[in-house]
Amino acid sequence: MPSVLNHNNFIAKNINNDTPDAGAHPINVYALLKEREACWWQARQQLIEHQEKKIFWYGENSLIMWLLWQLVGYVVVAMALMLLNNMLNISLSLWQYIALFILQTIFFVGILAAKGRLANKLQNEIDKDELLGEEAFNEMIILAEDSLYPDVHAKSPISLRQLGDYLNGEFHLSSLHCLLQKEIKAGRLIMEQQLLEVGVLPPELADVELIEHADNIIYKSTL
Repeated sequence: MPSVLNHNNFIAKNINNDTPDAGAHPINVYALLKEREACWWQARQQLIEHQEKKIFWYGENSLIMWLLWQLVGYVVVAMALMLLNNMLNISLSLWQYIALFILQTIFFVGILAAKGRLANKLQNEIDKDELLGEEAFNEMIILAEDSLYPDVHAKSPISLRQLGDYLNGEFHLSSLHCLLQKEIKAGRLIMEQQLLEVGVLPPELADVELIEHADNIIYKSTL
């Protein structure tokens, strides 16, 4: 079984959603796999950012946070009016100040009333990120069947560190580990050392653990 692990460079190029032909050159398949991995990580990064934003703006203590931001808004407007008064000698009457803060309060109440709709919009973004990430990972699996999996079986036994080095560090170790889990579940690979914490950690955090233990994670083919 031929191996393409010792190639020097990936051939980067723009790709569409179609999968490669059965006769596609393995190095080109690796380039497509790298592109899909970048899409997967980008979708995951956007997902994390949107989830953090949802917790911050619409979490359990979000009402208190919104009220605090409204208080900050009052302070900022008051400071801006003071600066305008000092720099441009603009003086407002008491009723004008009151009217301005009433308008600010009305705006805040309107935003607060739309809080549920804004939360639903953000949840739609989260669902979209999850779908994009799932699609990218499924495409990674299809591409790995014509590139990564045959090479791992051909080089078996091989450690995760060696696999990463063979691929010139072009891939995150957690990406390789996630892809190879599919072969392990299918019974075609055996992993000597199980890192339980890696299985529950997101890939971004699992990468740190895998870098530390990559030499001891060895994959053996059962084919």
